[in-house]
Amino acid sequence: MNIALIAHNKMKPELIAFCVRHEPVLAKHNLFATGTSGKVVMAATKLEIHCFKSGPLGGDQMIGAKVANGEIDLIVFFRDPLTAQPHEPDISALFRLSDVYKIPLASNVNTAELFFKTLK
Repeated sequence: MNIALIAHNKMKPELIAFCVRHEPVLAKHNLFATGTSGKVVMAATKLEIHCFKSGPLGGDQMIGAKVANGEIDLIVFFRDPLTAQPHEPDISALFRLSDVYKIPLASNVNTAELFFKTLK
């Protein structure tokens, strides 16, 4: 399974904790991430992650292109709902693509935990 991992800056600690908790499961899959998210997760784990550019520099769009091409099966995107993002249109486009192509997208840790119960 191809899994995308993304987190806004204030949510990166939560993504790291999630990935550490689920490292054995994640290690069985192909992982993709926006630049900074992937780097911080790799620094905290032994996971290998293909990193795209950071979200504001086009990383969300790069993952969106993989969604549109049928190359992503699950998205974990811990977004910060209380902070305005300069690249909000890119984020909205990724969420829209996940709906168009029926790709499960967890935007918070509790939803991600439910998804990962089925992966175990």
